[in-house]
Amino acid sequence: MTQTVIFDMDGVIVDTEPVHSYAYFQHFTELKIDVSKDMFTSFMGNSTRNTFQKLKELFPIDDEVEDLIQRKRTIFNDAFDNKEDLYLIEGVEKLIQDLHGNGMQLILASSAAKVTIDRVFKRFNLHQYFTHIVSGEDFPHSKPHPAIFEHAATLSVAPKENCIIIEDSTNGIRAAKAAGIFCVGYNSENSKLQDLSLADVVINHFDELSFDLISKY
Repeated sequence: MTQTVIFDMDGVIVDTEPVHSYAYFQHFTELKIDVSKDMFTSFMGNSTRNTFQKLKELFPIDDEVEDLIQRKRTIFNDAFDNKEDLYLIEGVEKLIQDLHGNGMQLILASSAAKVTIDRVFKRFNLHQYFTHIVSGEDFPHSKPHPAIFEHAATLSVAPKENCIIIEDSTNGIRAAKAAGIFCVGYNSENSKLQDLSLADVVINHFDELSFDLISKY
């Protein structure tokens, strides 16, 4: 019986992927590097740090990783603050409230930086529902490495056999399965290029999930 639900954030709780993509590609233009959409898609689920570490291996970028992170974060924050049409994923708030109201423990495990997570959680008043927030910036390896989910599971009130993860990216699902945790794949508009085949269950809308259903996984 499921007692803890571990959520990814980008693409699962809030659709910040277009803002992240905008910030990255603005930065790529500044750096004068040609990153294809396919290459960029392969980085989904990675932290900003790991993304830039990989890019420095592929392109002649002189800037230090820390400087790259800060510049991309500045572009993202400016876009985030000015983007009025930023909403939670349809149906996810109702699901979060249903789970929380029925005593299910909720944990966030996102590759996003802590400042970005806090920005999203404050904007949408989400802190009240989650017992723990885990950021990918605290781990040397990004998804598909399972470290972030393994750590999140240690924060659960139950053993990992009684946890599930909700993810929308290939790397995130691989990380969940590498951690040995049941995974629900969310097939969103932004995950069409992602491979969700390793997920235990795939949904197309959050109205397909509820406390009663999840508690039986």
